[in-house]
Amino acid sequence: MNKILLIIKREYMTRVMKKSFLMVTFLVPVLFMGMMALVVYLAVNQGGLGDTKKVEVVDESGWFANKMNSSKTIKYTYVNNIADAKKTFLKEGYDYLLYVPASMTKVQLFGKKTPSLINQGKIEDELTRVARERRLNEAHIDAAVLANAQKEISVQPEQIDETGEKHAHVMAAYGVGLLCAFLIYLSLFLYGAQVMRGVIEEKVSRIIEVVISSVKPFQLMLGKIIGVGMVGLTQFVMWIVLTIVLSGVAGTAVMGNKMKAMQQVQTTKHIDVRSATAPITDQAAEAPQNEAAEFLQSLNTLPVGKIVFCFLFYFMFGYLLYSALFAAVGSAVDNETETQQFMLPVTMPLIFTFIMAQSVIINNPDSNLSIWLSMIPFTSPIAMMIRLPFGVEWPQIAISMALMVVGFLFTTWVAARIYRVGILMYGKKASYKELAKWFMYKE
Repeated sequence: MNKILLIIKREYMTRVMKKSFLMVTFLVPVLFMGMMALVVYLAVNQGGLGDTKKVEVVDESGWFANKMNSSKTIKYTYVNNIADAKKTFLKEGYDYLLYVPASMTKVQLFGKKTPSLINQGKIEDELTRVARERRLNEAHIDAAVLANAQKEISVQPEQIDETGEKHAHVMAAYGVGLLCAFLIYLSLFLYGAQVMRGVIEEKVSRIIEVVISSVKPFQLMLGKIIGVGMVGLTQFVMWIVLTIVLSGVAGTAVMGNKMKAMQQVQTTKHIDVRSATAPITDQAAEAPQNEAAEFLQSLNTLPVGKIVFCFLFYFMFGYLLYSALFAAVGSAVDNETETQQFMLPVTMPLIFTFIMAQSVIINNPDSNLSIWLSMIPFTSPIAMMIRLPFGVEWPQIAISMALMVVGFLFTTWVAARIYRVGILMYGKKASYKELAKWFMYKE
């Protein structure tokens, strides 16, 4: 046990003290927040970044002239003659030429380049809006009455159990489930590959021959797996803490800027600042408080404690299970290019489950397929995390966890039997037949 602890300490400290580890740990939350800010900015500005498409419209039907509404991303200009418009189209700097014939049977959109689906869709939506209003007016139908008749009825999801009734936030369950599944999926690949790469480096440098003289191969493999797993857990905790801190700082800065902007607007309108400060502050503070309250309320409807506990369990045991396989693969090859033939069978359950998680499991978490995927050790880390926010009973979780522990022990035993032989093999390309022979060798 002391030898395993020494290996764990060495694997943990050598990785944690690297500059690359520190840079990634502190930069990832900053880059993540920057990426989210960019996504919000692009969403608000509709991805245009100030790029407005100019559309020249030739309307022979008389339905659309001067009735199409321009926006931040599309600006309409009207002309009368299609032949003249085609001649001057390239010279006048327009992006698109929209031609609506009198019969409206074949509306054409000309452009210097092939129009994007988004821009084409916006133009089609605007044409549809104008045509709909025209047809409703001709049929003497009140557009407001029709819109009210077509108003969709929303269903409010509620949960009822022994404790009573409570609101069910479906989107919160979707988001939390997908986020937890993605984090586990990413960590299994990221840190499992680190174990494999470390085994290959030690094998190629022949350091392993010296190490094996002091410890058993199983002790070395187990220490390396646990050490790298602790590195991953440390990094995840630091990412979460730094993300929360940066989110709080960013939120405070945004609210401060909003309050300053509102006060400046009131000042420019010659309103007494002292009399307006109180309501402005209350309104500015009320909005984030309502949003925060709604967010907390959505989290309260989810089994947060159960989700956190299960995330830590499936993160650790999923990592232990797959990293043992990655270590066995690393011991069987001499470089990373030779790992491809063994990587596909190892990673196929993860890839399959992650694909199914975004379609079948997330939409039907209580189906037989979803339940079985959450029980099989190779697929349960992802499948169970998708199902948990929608409610999974403890007996199912206990069975899944028990199978996960058994699967980890069995996988580690199999991987250790391959590792003990493969780690000392050099210059020979391994095959599945060779791996089977290594597994059958006696101690």
